[in-house]
Amino acid sequence: MSYGLGQYKKTSVETASREQILLMLYQAAIKNCKKAIESIEQKNIAKKGEYIGKMQDIIVELSNSLDFEVGGDVAKELDSLYDYLMYSSTQANIKIDKQPLEACLKVLNTLYEGWTEAIKSLKTTPAKPTLAKAANE
Repeated sequence: MSYGLGQYKKTSVETASREQILLMLYQAAIKNCKKAIESIEQKNIAKKGEYIGKMQDIIVELSNSLDFEVGGDVAKELDSLYDYLMYSSTQANIKIDKQPLEACLKVLNTLYEGWTEAIKSLKTTPAKPTLAKAANE
């Protein structure tokens, strides 16, 4: 990777909001899942393992970022989905089988689409007046 592109990517991550970083992580997991599927189809075992490993690193990061006190049942459900993704991708890696990865890809795409919509709705929902603003009125 050229220095300019690497620096651009580093800057884009450093200046991204938490929401943008979350979406970037899902995008990267989806990309690596697709590349792992392609690697299995091409019988490139080394690359398959590399891409599954990258995908799993991202899933671990997403799992570690869960806040069960704030997230409650949603965080528990996400944790279960991340466990499923780890198990399925491990099975795909061991068995050199793309079907578990195809199932992972569906879950990742669904989560990405859900978070994208949730973030959009948060941005379009008018902010509630703060106490200070209400006191000034």
